[in-house]
Amino acid sequence: MRHVQGNARRAAAALAAVMTWVGLLAGAAGCTSEGSGPLGIGGPVGKPPAPEDVIRVTPGDGGKAVRPAERLRVRLPGGRLEKVSVVRSQDAQDTPVPGRVSADGLSWEPDDKRLALAAKYTVDVVALDTHGRRSARHSTFTTYVPDKRFIGYVTPENRSVVGTGMIVSLAFSHDITDRAAVQRAVRVTAEPPVEISAHWFGKNRLDFRPERYWKPGTEVTVDLGLRDVEGAPGVYGLQRKTVTFTVGRSQVSLVDAAKHTMEVRRDGDLLATVPITAGAPDHPTYNGKMVVMDMLEVTRMNSQTVGFGGEYDIPDVPHAMKLTDSGTFLHGNYWAPTAPGQVNVSHGCVGLKDVKGGGSDTPAGWFFDRSLIGDVIEVVNSKDKTVSPDNGLSGWNMAWNAWKAGSVLK
Repeated sequence: MRHVQGNARRAAAALAAVMTWVGLLAGAAGCTSEGSGPLGIGGPVGKPPAPEDVIRVTPGDGGKAVRPAERLRVRLPGGRLEKVSVVRSQDAQDTPVPGRVSADGLSWEPDDKRLALAAKYTVDVVALDTHGRRSARHSTFTTYVPDKRFIGYVTPENRSVVGTGMIVSLAFSHDITDRAAVQRAVRVTAEPPVEISAHWFGKNRLDFRPERYWKPGTEVTVDLGLRDVEGAPGVYGLQRKTVTFTVGRSQVSLVDAAKHTMEVRRDGDLLATVPITAGAPDHPTYNGKMVVMDMLEVTRMNSQTVGFGGEYDIPDVPHAMKLTDSGTFLHGNYWAPTAPGQVNVSHGCVGLKDVKGGGSDTPAGWFFDRSLIGDVIEVVNSKDKTVSPDNGLSGWNMAWNAWKAGSVLK
């Protein structure tokens, strides 16, 4: 009898255990947990929030004409960012936008805080909320497309070999009112390193030079980061480019207008003393340091193009080397063959003896063949004033402290 009662008690206990597990499974079947294990066991309870409530992106999805000053940011009210991917589409190119997640894992910002103009941004984010649930967000917006742009024309040309006196000069296509913003966007460096300072001439020209002439062999790099820089109200830069050039040998020539001579020195050594003719008493040549800006085998010179009357119009001036914007040249002279070395007869230029068509064995041809853009021509003992520092690349006539004072960044 006791044996039968023991079996009944064991059967009742087994039945109770089975009913308990059935109840647990039935309860578990009603739980929801996105990303949790089977049947949600061990996961949180409740409906996951919408991605836009978990992941907040500014500027908002679908935004148009977003201004560059507006900040791009990804934020969470809680939880942790797992992945942030931002791509900028601009000029038919897709570029990843680097950025950093904050230490608490709740926000992300790009390294470059300023948005690019005329671009589309695509933002993809994966994050966990405070309950460990994973959410993803895809967002896009486009930025403002400006009506007005400006560029900077760079002197010298990319990959050129220049003389020791070359000055880096940027001529802007639009007047600049925010000169600090533009100057910050231009970086000029040299190898071997040397201090280089900027100087503004008016509203649309920015020059760079070291204190003294460049050392031969120096490699100079000009980085233009003008793209999307607001140079004037509503006027934005267009360029993102790099220009490099190499400084060749040092050649500095000294023109003595009173002696009618030019001493040509290469790396400090005298190569030759060449007879010249400078500006006549009514039209003297500028004194001071001038830099060769351009070299032309032959060119036309018309007095009316430089503010004179009809005094001359020579269609085939040989071996012409431009020294100033106002029209000063060093060139071959075949129409006054006895003047070089004897008398000053020009309208402000420096003339060397030559023949019609230009001869390679003449003083003018010899000098032209041994010159580079960026070489220095210094004139002394003329009856005229010193050339203005902004007339051509004549900034070497300004003292270093005065030059540095022309920078808007201290």
